Amino acid sequence: MDKNQAFTTRNGLAYGLLGLPLAFVALPLYVILPNHYAREFGVPLATLGAVLLGARLFDALIDPLLGRLTDRLFARSARAVLAMGAAAALVLALGFLLLFFPLVNTPGALVAWASATLVVTYAGYSALSVAHQSWGAMLGGNEAERSRIVAWREGLGLIGVVLASITPVAFGLPATTALFFVALLAGWLAWTRAVRPTPQPLPVLAEGAAHSHAVPEGQLWRPFKHASFKRLLAVFMLNGIASAVPATLVLFFIQDLLQAPPAMEAAFLGSYFVAAAVSIPLWLAVVKRLGLAATWLIGMALAIAVFGWATQIGAGQTTAFLLICALSGVALGTDLALPGALLAGQIQANGDSGKAEGAYFGWWNFATKLNLALAAGLALPLLGLFGYAPGVRSPEALLALVIAYCVLPCVLKIAAAACLYFFILKKPGASSHDLDHRL
Repeated sequence: MDKNQAFTTRNGLAYGLLGLPLAFVALPLYVILPNHYAREFGVPLATLGAVLLGARLFDALIDPLLGRLTDRLFARSARAVLAMGAAAALVLALGFLLLFFPLVNTPGALVAWASATLVVTYAGYSALSVAHQSWGAMLGGNEAERSRIVAWREGLGLIGVVLASITPVAFGLPATTALFFVALLAGWLAWTRAVRPTPQPLPVLAEGAAHSHAVPEGQLWRPFKHASFKRLLAVFMLNGIASAVPATLVLFFIQDLLQAPPAMEAAFLGSYFVAAAVSIPLWLAVVKRLGLAATWLIGMALAIAVFGWATQIGAGQTTAFLLICALSGVALGTDLALPGALLAGQIQANGDSGKAEGAYFGWWNFATKLNLALAAGLALPLLGLFGYAPGVRSPEALLALVIAYCVLPCVLKIAAAACLYFFILKKPGASSHDLDHRL
């Protein structure tokens, strides 16, 4: 099949539908889980932060290895990748079920249970995500085409996120879990019918090697041979931490600083992710005029302005915060649709198309998980150190919450924007790879 067909509605749905359950499960894992274990089971924030940090660091460390495995499977056949995806989906479903419905209830046992089930859940999630992202990158295309294929995956993912933000509040965790299982099965079945990439066979390790699909020495580190990848990864990590910190703390901010009714939580989260989904086609139109990197920079500037406004929000200002959520969701649209397309372009420019997508996305997901680990592992204990705990509304505690939720992300976003501008937009020769928007 011609690769341009990958961007038709039918093939976009077939490939992108798995993004829905993957995003659906991501929201409970990094937004709902810390709040759930702190409020329902009384796990201290410092302990919870340590558990999340440890589990996410382990998860991050295995991502490059999963990328290497994915490249090996792609060199064998697309069917082998799909089989691995099926196994990973089963592991993910089981881990999610056990994580939110623990079979123990004592404090020490709960901490150990959460640690073990988080590792299982993250392993399944990571294996499935790396394979799915690598599949899309292998479809290739110019900036507009790469943006569209990423937009299918992330746009359907945003639908999953909206469902995940509403379902726990409206129907509870059992219904949320059942919906996730159905979506995961549907996503994998659709993926099996997606247009298939044509990877290039990998060379053998040495003469007389047992099979022709072995990954050569150094394949795992191959992306780091290219300075362009290291520059883009630095931008991605700074920006990712800036996004992960408020995502980890948003429910605490809503409940204790804004003091909004519990029923409003779904509206806040829903407006954020719906705005992100609606904004993606608009951002793609901007990409055609300005290119991927410049459009991403505009999104960062919008996020900085919005979180600056959020520092002025006080108790009861729910309407203003709804608007803040919507505008920050619009900025999120660039974070979802554009970095992955920039990475796919770099893979092409580096001559690694069809050879090392798994290695690239393994390290890419490593950076994503490290961002989430640092956000939870640092922000939650620091909040506890400065006197904040769930339900504490003293001026000092709320000030610490505002600094962590609003000010710290702004500082990190400014650093990310500066790196994007100087490392990519102003880098000599960037126009031939990163900024070529003359479609």
